[in-house]
Amino acid sequence: MKILVIQQKMIGDVLASSIICSNVKLIYPKCQVDYLVYPFTVPVLENNPDVDNILLFEENYRKSKRDFFHFLLGIKKQKYDIVIDAYGKLESNLVVAFSAAKIRIGFYKFYTKYIYTETVKEISLPLTNAGSAIENRLNLLSSLRKDTKLINKPKIFLTAQEIENGKAVLKQKNIDFSKNIYMISVLGSGENKTYPYNYMATVLNEIVKETQATLLFNYMPNQEKEARKIFNFCSIETKAAINLDVVPTDIRSFLSLMYHCDALIGNEGGAINMAKAINKPTFTIFSTWIIKEAWNSFENKTTNISVHLKDFKPELYGNKSAKEMKNEAEKLYQSFVPELILPRLKEFVRKN
Repeated sequence: MKILVIQQKMIGDVLASSIICSNVKLIYPKCQVDYLVYPFTVPVLENNPDVDNILLFEENYRKSKRDFFHFLLGIKKQKYDIVIDAYGKLESNLVVAFSAAKIRIGFYKFYTKYIYTETVKEISLPLTNAGSAIENRLNLLSSLRKDTKLINKPKIFLTAQEIENGKAVLKQKNIDFSKNIYMISVLGSGENKTYPYNYMATVLNEIVKETQATLLFNYMPNQEKEARKIFNFCSIETKAAINLDVVPTDIRSFLSLMYHCDALIGNEGGAINMAKAINKPTFTIFSTWIIKEAWNSFENKTTNISVHLKDFKPELYGNKSAKEMKNEAEKLYQSFVPELILPRLKEFVRKN
């Protein structure tokens, strides 16, 4: 049996949808599972025993109708028995349609009954601490699962060599392993997903004051200037605790370093999800417009804690949707002062 799973989106989404692959292997142990993703997300799938083949949705498929058509013909030739679409956009709709698979599963929309043989309505509020993003993906397997007990936590698989390499880098940079080491997700993927610089500096000052820990910054290569701005907002004591010489150069290097950290603290995003997938404690500061209930997976008040402005000031939101709040994100951030966060953060660092 050949099964195709589709998730053309960001790192956190691809990691979350990898549980579909894992559970399909539980339901059909001898099946072949192929996973269609964007190229930049591949590192979170490396060494995953539940993914037999990684198919890449290249950028040129979006730019060239001819290239996309040839790709679709290639999908058709694979003769998949089951296709599970966790993406649910036009591109993946076409992949599903061309696959001609006997079983085609996706999320319900008014037009999807013409594409899928089975549809699932997405839930907005989670029933478990896995979060609705993961629960919705598991619901795509409802008709296949039979009596199989499904797993709900994504995993990332590091090699022994990668773990050793991460430790060697930290030793080379004279990191003191007798102190706590916290990886800081210092910036989000954009301004509307980034805690204000001066507020983040206040948070970092408090972490160092409470723990005397070593702080490592995680950010994308093109964000170095912004990361240094946050560094410059910090106190003299905090600057001394931040090691700017240790910066992950890619996803796998981040993971190899994160393995040796005591926790990850900072902006919600792919780094938070990756840390959870290697069983590291996380303290997540959610963007003011992101729906927390979808992505605060496995929150337990000890090793995984998250904060959102809506937790403290729900009156600022009313009944507005996430899309409506997105345009107000930066304005709302001004109300998300560190004083709201620090009590929960102090509790987190005491326990981790």
